Amino acid sequence: MVNAGNVNFDMDDKTNSNNNNNLKTDADNNSDNIVNTDNAYDTIKINDKKESEEREKRAINNPANHASNNNSINGQIKENKFEKKFFNFTFFKVDPKWRWLNEIGKDESSIEFLELLRAANTKMKVRTYSTVGLRHDCEFLILTISPSLENIQVFTSKIYSTILGKYVEPVNTFLSLTRKSTYSNQVRLGFERDDEGDAPLKYLVVYPFIKSREWYLLPLETRKQMMDEHIKVGRKYPDIRLNTTYSFGIGDQDFMLAFETEDLSSFQDLIMELRETQVSRYILKDLPMIPCVSKKMDEIIKSLG
Repeated sequence: MVNAGNVNFDMDDKTNSNNNNNLKTDADNNSDNIVNTDNAYDTIKINDKKESEEREKRAINNPANHASNNNSINGQIKENKFEKKFFNFTFFKVDPKWRWLNEIGKDESSIEFLELLRAANTKMKVRTYSTVGLRHDCEFLILTISPSLENIQVFTSKIYSTILGKYVEPVNTFLSLTRKSTYSNQVRLGFERDDEGDAPLKYLVVYPFIKSREWYLLPLETRKQMMDEHIKVGRKYPDIRLNTTYSFGIGDQDFMLAFETEDLSSFQDLIMELRETQVSRYILKDLPMIPCVSKKMDEIIKSLG
């Protein structure tokens, strides 16, 4: 039987075998700090902080900067309040050999994997979705959201060290980052809500999104006018939550779109209407479009056979 209490988040079990300062998963730890850092990293952080503080002092003590830079400083403060987070959408395919394991082995594997997810959820946001029967190339999605890219890597590494992890293979991985919208300051990600929106809706449709280079060469005002039409259509469907994140420079796509809904028919209506907007002229690719069903991981494991 797997000892669930032994699941931890060391960056490397081998290299950290002599390090007794393994991270715990209690409330005393920083909720987004999975990765252990040695003294060298701590020193770098301290030096960076001191250098930053010295620059700020020089800027504040320079009278020439007070008037001319007042607006930009206020803008900097507002910008800093927006915490950027990485989104990682990883779709997994299960090896058919998993189905030949005996039930005791599957049960122990399930306990081990669920404990890993429980521990990870104390450090970042982790959501699981089933695609069984909906796609030929994958069975489930694990979505992770964290300010730390390294934390996502550690968690993924831990997945592969589990028994179930030996039987799964990633078939699609999409990485993206939250940013403030260029076209609307009223956009609020459904995934970022801490109130009633924290509970996932029944369905999630995920797809990468690429616009043509011609789009980005248009004047900003022209793009805003077309996006106003696009946003207006979206607001006709208040029951659908939009999650737009950005992949420029860190992924093959421009954006990652993830729509949450309780009604796939309503989502289909939205997509059909968006096809008739001017922005659609500049869409190069919005595939693969992957529908998912929100489910707990224990339910997903049972559905794998």
